[in-house]
This record gives sequence, structure tokens and C-alpha cells, in this order.
Amino acid sequence: MNPIAKELNEKIEKGNPHLMEMLSEIGKNLFFPKGILTQSAEAKEKAHKLNATIGIAKEGNSAMALPSVMKYLADITPDKSLTYAPSFGLPELRKTWKEAQYQKNPSLAGNSISLPIAVNGITHAISVFADVWLDPGDVVILPDMFWGNYNMILNVRKHARLSHYQIFTADGGYNTEAFEARVREEAGQNKKITVLLNFPHNPTGYTLTEKEAGRIAQVLTDVAKSGTNVILVADDAYFGLFYEADALKESIFSRLCNAHPRLLAVKLDGATKENYVWGLRIGFMTYGCPINGDPAPVYDALERKTAGCVRGNISNACHLSQRLVYESMMSKSYMAEKEDKYKILESRAKKVKAVLKNPKYAEAWDVYPFNSGYFMCVRLKSVKSETLRKHVLEKYGVGVIALGDADIRVAFSSIEESDVQELFDILLQGVKDLR
Repeated sequence: MNPIAKELNEKIEKGNPHLMEMLSEIGKNLFFPKGILTQSAEAKEKAHKLNATIGIAKEGNSAMALPSVMKYLADITPDKSLTYAPSFGLPELRKTWKEAQYQKNPSLAGNSISLPIAVNGITHAISVFADVWLDPGDVVILPDMFWGNYNMILNVRKHARLSHYQIFTADGGYNTEAFEARVREEAGQNKKITVLLNFPHNPTGYTLTEKEAGRIAQVLTDVAKSGTNVILVADDAYFGLFYEADALKESIFSRLCNAHPRLLAVKLDGATKENYVWGLRIGFMTYGCPINGDPAPVYDALERKTAGCVRGNISNACHLSQRLVYESMMSKSYMAEKEDKYKILESRAKKVKAVLKNPKYAEAWDVYPFNSGYFMCVRLKSVKSETLRKHVLEKYGVGVIALGDADIRVAFSSIEESDVQELFDILLQGVKDLR
């Protein structure tokens, strides 16, 4: 094991030995290299005469750049857009994103969390998480309806075992009883369990109520108290897009980041959906857990291991993307702009709710509960989802997503409010055609 990794492990062991039990074999061996990176950082600070350390081309005192590139970047200089970003992420963006997490999650007040590590979108965050915390055969608990890429990343690539529970009860609430039963079953058979919760949920567009969130937090805390190590992964990709009063307005991360020494909370979030910059691919990983004494050395060690994983995978997330996100967040109009886009999506979601109250659709499908996010789902009663998808695409030019045998996902985020009625009428007609 590299001496730097050993040093980081010692800091983690001292602050919370259960974290060392949770780290994967890769995670235990990860470190952030010194070498060229450290020497370049020192030179950047102290080499006031000449700096021949970093592998970029310079002209004068600025990074070399093509005018045909820079003419599209307005007031952003080459040094603030085209150079390499740190593997940890831009320091100013990390600090700003952390401050925003406290603002968006008031329950975090008084709790210490790490500085977020910048990653290449939440998909990359899940992959980095898997490298740092999961070994082949480790169990990951998630509902029976889930984003398909979890399987690709966690099961196919990482060889973790996915364990499912039924997501909804018959009356339309989150199935906390099934959740608890599966968590306790796996905790009884494993020294470590990982629970992945995604709200607003993809594909159903559901977010927990306060009561449901309280029950889930209690179950995970109780399991940790019983002696099982628990990693809670909060995939908050669609955070903030909550459209109904009873939907939890904070991340479940806030309730669990200081719950028990055997419980590590990991928050995966990003600008992708929150700031409507999908192709910029900027996400973040943040840690929260009880730590003995000063939490700073432990969080620093976890950040260095995570940044080391990023370094050994993609080197760093895009500097220009991070710069654009940061400058946008610094804008005086930032919050008003976000509120404006939120209201558009909220209005579309409410229109979907209103349209689907019409009893004429009851013969064709049942509606899964939804109160947030980009999506909603219906469960077909008499035709196969893939058959219907192909039929309405080919005959009516309407695209939806087929999931499993009977579920159809509709992304109301991508259609105008004025088109909602027609969309569902075409789906209904498609069902009638096939019947």
C-alpha cells in the first residue's frame, strides 16, 4: 500500500473506525498523488520568476488559445476556462456549492459535512462512489422501479448485488414497510449494506413525504445501532423540483449525515438538472457522518481518496463547465432565473395531474403517484408497454418510454403544457387501437 494511502487511512481510523470497515479494497488503497501535482501547485504559489512545471502551453502570461474558440467565450479568459481544473474541482465552486447545500437544506445547520468533490455528472459520481465504497458481492438496496444505469454501473461493472423492494403501497404511498423488511433482512446477513435513495425519483417522479422520510431515517439509524454498517447514498439529481406541499423539501441526506457512527451518508447532486445545464456534466459528491474530535482531517482524507479516484479515472471534471456554473451562481439574477424555470415545470406537472383526473383514462391505465421531478408513470391494464410505445411512435409520431411489461414513462419536462392533453389522448387512442 502506498504510504500516502496508509496515512489517510490512519486519519480515518482515528476519527471513525467504522468508515475503514466500509471502504472497498480500492478505497483503502486510494490516495491523491503528490509528485508532479504537488510540485506544480507549489510552483504556482511560489515560482514568481519562471514556472516550467505544468503541461499546458502558454503565451506571455496566459494559456495559449485559438481565437476561433475564445470568440465564443465572451468575458471568460483562457486561464479561467481552458486550463486543467483540480481533480477536487474548482475551489471557489466547491465552497459555493457547499454553502448552497446548507441554504437548500436548513436541517443541515450545526452538522459538519465534507467539501463537495466535483465529478463529471451524477452518473460519474455513482461510478466513483462504487469504486471507493463497494467490493464485488456487496449488497445495494433500491426499489423495484429504478434508473436503469444503476444496474450497469453497480451490478454489471462493479459486480455488486442489487436487492429490491416494492416501491409503492396499494394506496399510493411509499412502501416503507417493504423498505424496512428488505433492509433488516439484508442487515441480518451482511456486515455492511448500501441503500440507494433517489428523490425526486426517476422514473416515477415521486418524493417522500415528511412522515415517510422520518420512517426511513429511523429504520436506517436503528440498523446502524444494531451493529451493521450502513451507507446511505442520496441521488439528488432532480433536487428542488418539488410541486406539492406534502413532498419533502430537503434531501434525506440531511436527516442521516449525523445519525450514527456506523452510518455514512453520501450526497450525489449537481448542476445538471438543478441548473438546467445537462451537457455541462457537473456533479458533486459530499460526505456526512459522526466523527470523533475534529472532523476536518477525516473529511480531508475522504476527499483526497475520492479526488484520487477522479484523478485516476478522468483526471478532472471540465474547467469550462465548472466556471460557467460558478459564474452563473454568482449572478444576482441566479435565484430568480431558477424560480422562473421551476414554475414552468411545476405548471406542467399540475396540468398532467388535472388531465389525468378524467375518468376516461381509467380503462387504460393506473397512474403511479408523482409530486416532483421530470417524469411520471402509468401502469397499463390491457396492452404491453413496448407494443404501445412502438404503435404511438409509428402511427402518431409520439415518443414515450416503455419500462418492463406494463409501465410507460412520460417526461412532462420536455413537452409544453399546451400539449399535455393531446399526449394522453393519443396514448389512450393507442390503447384502444391495440385492443
